[in-house]
Amino acid sequence: MFRGLLINKDDDTYSAGLADIDEASLPEGEVTVDVEYSTLNYKDGLAITGKSPVVRKFPMVAGIDFVGTVSDSQSDEFKVGDKVLLNGWGVGEVHWGGLAQKAKVPAKWLFQVPEGMASRQTMIIGTAGYTAMLCVQALEEQGVMPDAGEILVTGAAGGVGSIALFLLAQRGYSVVASTGRVESETAYLKSLGATEVMDRSVLSEPGRPLGKERWAGAVDVAGSHTLANVCATTRYGGVVTACGLAQGMDFPASVAPFILRGVRLIGVDSVYCPMPKRLRAWEALSQEWKAERLGELVEEIGLSEVVEYGEKILSGKVRGRLLVDVNR
Repeated sequence: MFRGLLINKDDDTYSAGLADIDEASLPEGEVTVDVEYSTLNYKDGLAITGKSPVVRKFPMVAGIDFVGTVSDSQSDEFKVGDKVLLNGWGVGEVHWGGLAQKAKVPAKWLFQVPEGMASRQTMIIGTAGYTAMLCVQALEEQGVMPDAGEILVTGAAGGVGSIALFLLAQRGYSVVASTGRVESETAYLKSLGATEVMDRSVLSEPGRPLGKERWAGAVDVAGSHTLANVCATTRYGGVVTACGLAQGMDFPASVAPFILRGVRLIGVDSVYCPMPKRLRAWEALSQEWKAERLGELVEEIGLSEVVEYGEKILSGKVRGRLLVDVNR
């Protein structure tokens, strides 16, 4: 038996809580992992609370990522004792996830923990940090370099936003942070490298098809009116990367920024991202991450606290990353 966060749906009743789970109930997969750490992300909050139909099979063990040690392997790619990492691939949605003491998954979803990184480090960065790096690399691939102008990061006090801000600042970009918690988070965001902190209300209400040009690029985690306004105020030839829906899944915009200013909107998916691309992102993270900053970005909780924090993350009461020690 092992402990896990189990989500159930019975008729109109949706529930999430800790449960003792028989190892024989683990889903199909070639590799069994003794999980050390997982994380709590916005998507996990939606899954745990049932406020969005993230979970598509029941019962479901929540958690979109994990790191741990291989305890059994039917694959030539991994052996018992290997330290392995997983992000996405539908775990916590259609396949049992990482908010449990054990996980069993297909070998093709796993990769070795990058050299020089500890297990705990990988999950402080987690899916949020990996997604942030995908956004930063997408901006670079589209030709947005540090001398191009200001880069906007929305939801900057959250997991993806905090790490995107930090990575961009480390690479020499001038980064403006947008947050709904200006008073409480300005010092924190400036410590990560923000040159300016602005209130999200400037962008979160319905706006005009085109606004004054400002951004050379952007990392958006909000969607909805925020994303529409970011595109409308992006400079000619600028690039907006979109990776989240914290404000909403809708996109109430016009084609004006795209056909009159040549703005490019790049979608960033971390769930089914091809393995070569995700390995490139993690390789960059392993080389560039400043270990001394990790403590400032993370709050560590136990498995028993996850349901409570699922509500907090949706209400914007969480700063940075939530690391989950599944063994406490």
